[in-house]
Amino acid sequence: MTRVPSGWLIYGSLLASLLVLVVPLPTGIGLARPYLLAMLLCYWILEAPDHVGLGTAFIAGLAADLVSGTLLGEQAMRLVVLSFLVQRFRARLRFFPLWQQALAVFALLLNDRLVALAVHAASGDGLPPWGTWLSPVIGFALWPWLFLLLDELRLRLRERERAG
Repeated sequence: MTRVPSGWLIYGSLLASLLVLVVPLPTGIGLARPYLLAMLLCYWILEAPDHVGLGTAFIAGLAADLVSGTLLGEQAMRLVVLSFLVQRFRARLRFFPLWQQALAVFALLLNDRLVALAVHAASGDGLPPWGTWLSPVIGFALWPWLFLLLDELRLRLRERERAG
């Protein structure tokens, strides 16, 4: 039986990603900010599907909408779509080598940008700046490091729980 991480690690990391979402960055760099919340949801759905799912994605998306001041429900819908796709292909994604997982996360983040584009087009907003399309590329580059960091944290937590 595999042990899942404590809730504080899962929900603490999601809360930390909400804080990263509101860190002020220069305009050009801020547009290319990786969607860390989506990447963390991908990781936790892959590694702890009994604890993180569509409901968590929806609540995290609403929190992200409130924190960032975007259209209420936009990020919630985007994260639910992303989480559904990760859940649907979880059995395959878990056994991909890390570089293939990074490509899959890139495709998911690119799909997220397309959903965001559709939402903005439907709401009458103009096209987003071109810099927003760099976000999936940066997410692609960060995925292996994020995955390894969270795996190490989970391993240390598991060892600590066994010892204590």
